[in-house]
Amino acid sequence: MTPEIYLTAAFIILLAYLIRGITGFGSGLIAIPLLALFMPLDFVVPLVLVLDFSASIALSRQTQKAVQWRELRDLMPFSIIGLLIGAVLLVNMPHEPLLIALALFVMFFGVRYVFNIHGNRHVSRVWSVPTGLGGGTISAMFGTGGPPYVIYLSHRLRDKTQLRSTLSALFMFEGALRAAIFIYMGLLAQDGMLFSILIALPLMAMSLVLGHKVHLRISSRQQLTIVGVLLIVSGGSLLWKVWVL
Repeated sequence: MTPEIYLTAAFIILLAYLIRGITGFGSGLIAIPLLALFMPLDFVVPLVLVLDFSASIALSRQTQKAVQWRELRDLMPFSIIGLLIGAVLLVNMPHEPLLIALALFVMFFGVRYVFNIHGNRHVSRVWSVPTGLGGGTISAMFGTGGPPYVIYLSHRLRDKTQLRSTLSALFMFEGALRAAIFIYMGLLAQDGMLFSILIALPLMAMSLVLGHKVHLRISSRQQLTIVGVLLIVSGGSLLWKVWVL
């Protein structure tokens, strides 16, 4: 990759993990569509996986006492099945349909966040089955399985700290499983992967610290609006790449 590509990628990573530090999620939704504009999707997804896993460890250490372990026990078995399905699809499916699906998926949740479209009804644990399957599959394919988990857990947990803590723990465990699958499939042994990870980790850590400071100054509604706008822009730019370029 050229120096220009590395500089652009560095800016995207800084932005994505600034958002992660503010909200506790959203880094993959922002980083992956934008990085996929000029890097292969099967390189971007494992790269962001390592960064997300590291970020989850850092955030979970701060908030582990608030994790709701029962919710994780319900989700994880089905997430594992979804991860295996998604990893196979990532390697074997043509990339153009995957990129279009990723762009539409990201833009859908962007609109949802901007216009505050959500309900407040408490949902049954039965929904952990499709949530785990869908979240695991999308995580392995796109590295962006957070939205199904966020939607489900936000209808299960009303406490903001419990929600953020449980999401961080979930992403940490799921990230470890994805890493094991990707190592087995050789996705983390690609040329340039280790170098890219070593450059990106300090940027990720710096953005998390800054994001936490911003988190203390803005409201939850403002957080989601910022995330939503960024998702719409990143998804739209990815569609433009696929359909126009």
